[in-house]
Amino acid sequence: MNTQTTIPELTEPRLTSLSHGGGCGCKIAPSVLSEILKDVPQLPFPKELLIGIETSDDAAVYQINESQAIVATTDFFMPIVDDPFDFGKIAATNAISDIYAMGGTPLFALALVGMPIKVLSNKTIARILEGGAEACRSAGIPIAQRFHQRWPKRLLVQHKLRAMLALSQVMF
Repeated sequence: MNTQTTIPELTEPRLTSLSHGGGCGCKIAPSVLSEILKDVPQLPFPKELLIGIETSDDAAVYQINESQAIVATTDFFMPIVDDPFDFGKIAATNAISDIYAMGGTPLFALALVGMPIKVLSNKTIARILEGGAEACRSAGIPIAQRFHQRWPKRLLVQHKLRAMLALSQVMF
């Protein structure tokens, strides 16, 4: 008697079907965000915070000494392509480009992924992570930490990067 159980293969949706938009199209409009945040208390910004939320820039810049600053960015990215490896690579590259746009040299990345584990196979999720890791590896950026969370319906990849910036090379 054969008691072997076969697990049915998961029929996966296209990655782009797990997104409600692409790139900047998913952002909340600045006027709407201003309305949402108008009553949220803010601490005064320290003088060392050279670029913060008031400029809607690619990253924040915080001066740590006379010649250096830390550049920090966070990017959420929904699928804009259906290939898992390409999606992971695009999401990481997008966050990395924000650091370069500010004149920074990336130190490390933090990779965060919200994934619908009952919708996508482990293999697909692994390919997304491989794509992000490849983008970081190609740029010489170690992934210092990963955080993965189960999400019921949407797929979201976030990369946080920290970088150093030589203040003598940048004009604010």
